Amino acid sequence: MNLLIESTLKTLQKSKSLLSFLSNEQLSDASVPPYYSSIGSHLRHILDFYECVFSASDNIVDLTERRRNPLVECDCNCANDYLDKIINNLKSFNDLEREVEVIDDLGLGKLTTKYTMSAILVQANSHTIHHYAFISYIVDGWNKIVND
Repeated sequence: MNLLIESTLKTLQKSKSLLSFLSNEQLSDASVPPYYSSIGSHLRHILDFYECVFSASDNIVDLTERRRNPLVECDCNCANDYLDKIINNLKSFNDLEREVEVIDDLGLGKLTTKYTMSAILVQANSHTIHHYAFISYIVDGWNKIVND
């Protein structure tokens, strides 16, 4: 298996581990200031990014067209199913050098840029790690609430 795929699978395994410890209530808890976001919203956002990559048609990955299934944010089973789908897609993926056009909105409107599939998967992995920092912040906030 390719090192990029292995690394990405290892990163996503942290989501699998996290979901095994969470209740639906914890997954959807958006009580921690100052952002008031939930672990579920971050996991859904992470998985939506990958879903865009794997549902590319005509070699176009449109990151502005994410699924945004709200059930993923509040139901651990639904989140696990979505995660399993992404993991299975990664395990069977073998077209890393394929060129694609990636559409994203960087704040000034949509922009289209050429990538390889390996480049967009590197970005997806970094994006996942970035959102894990927010998730860690939420868990730390819970600990502060409990210990105060």
